[in-house]
Amino acid sequence: MGDIAACGMTELGLFPLPLVLLPTERVPLHIFEERYRELIGECLDSGNEFGLVYADDDGLRDVGTRASVTEVLARMVDGRMDILVEGGDRFRLLELTAGRSFYTGEVVPVEDEKDPAEAKSIERALDLFDRLRELTGSDVDLPEADAVRLSFVLAGRVELPPVDKLELLRDVSERSRMARVCDLLEHAIATARRVRGAAERAATNGRVHLG
Repeated sequence: MGDIAACGMTELGLFPLPLVLLPTERVPLHIFEERYRELIGECLDSGNEFGLVYADDDGLRDVGTRASVTEVLARMVDGRMDILVEGGDRFRLLELTAGRSFYTGEVVPVEDEKDPAEAKSIERALDLFDRLRELTGSDVDLPEADAVRLSFVLAGRVELPPVDKLELLRDVSERSRMARVCDLLEHAIATARRVRGAAERAATNGRVHLG
């Protein structure tokens, strides 16, 4: 799993999963297959990253996220482990390579264009995120307005469908991503309101209680 630098191209160990990891996002993973225990073990020994790529019945997607192990949460006697990983830079998968028990592939970085988000879009996104926190009773911290890659920071703190997260991964404009995040947060707020309304109606059995 060595680097073969050529025009930014490297060979990277890959972990296909039915989830999308955004840059700055942290997720727990349970490692149980022998080949991925080997991959994660090498990353722990070397400090290297691996690539997390969304995969389903249609196969691997061509865009993914470099992931680093930030913490080993638990180790089992049979070699399984629970780890916490954090998303780093994005990459495009050019082709799969062979020679290891786990997936490997040649990848190149996905770089952002110089297209920063507008101040009003940032303010709107933070306001929507704060409203969502209040609606759901979440204690997740509100990011700072000047946080690097704020669109990813916000999106990584909300439960989103993989298709929406993949669109964010592919988008190379922070301005465009922030607009997408605002739309996703508005949809999440509407969903949270429906869920809370349904729960309140269920609690009263659909009747008005007079005391």
